[in-house]
Amino acid sequence: MSVDTPRRIVLLRHAKADWPQVSDHDRPLAERGRKDAPVAGRRLAEAGFAFDLALCSTAVRTRETWKLAVQELPQRPRTVYEDRLYEASLGELIAVLNETPEDVNDLVMIGHNPGTHALADALAGEVEGDALARMNRAGFPTAAFAVVSFTGTWKSVEHGVGKLVSFWAPHE
Repeated sequence: MSVDTPRRIVLLRHAKADWPQVSDHDRPLAERGRKDAPVAGRRLAEAGFAFDLALCSTAVRTRETWKLAVQELPQRPRTVYEDRLYEASLGELIAVLNETPEDVNDLVMIGHNPGTHALADALAGEVEGDALARMNRAGFPTAAFAVVSFTGTWKSVEHGVGKLVSFWAPHE
């Protein structure tokens, strides 16, 4: 792949989680989350995404979100459960993106806030329409996703490299 290869990153925040007496990593989805995750998947399918790779946090709520969302997609991408996405800093998230194989054009990353919102904001050197204003106004709620496009290699992903082309939230 060359430096002018168009790529898209979809940053999907996990759906609404419950608060039972378990560790944060083991929190399952709440009833609302189990309803919102498939809706997010349908929106991604309607937008025509055919992901080459899914990177998903190992937390229970992110795995459950992806399991429900991916059922709505026309094809199931290869999924990698990545420990580093749980409680990841902005720098750690960019480092994970930099390791993405070059044969991947469309990637979905299923993660957590505040990292997901921070990453979408940091990558967006340009913005299409009111996507950034809507994302910041909404605060990147559960089951929301942002789409960032960029041209180049995964190793070149850094602050300001992309264009925030859309933002969607289930209760917007």
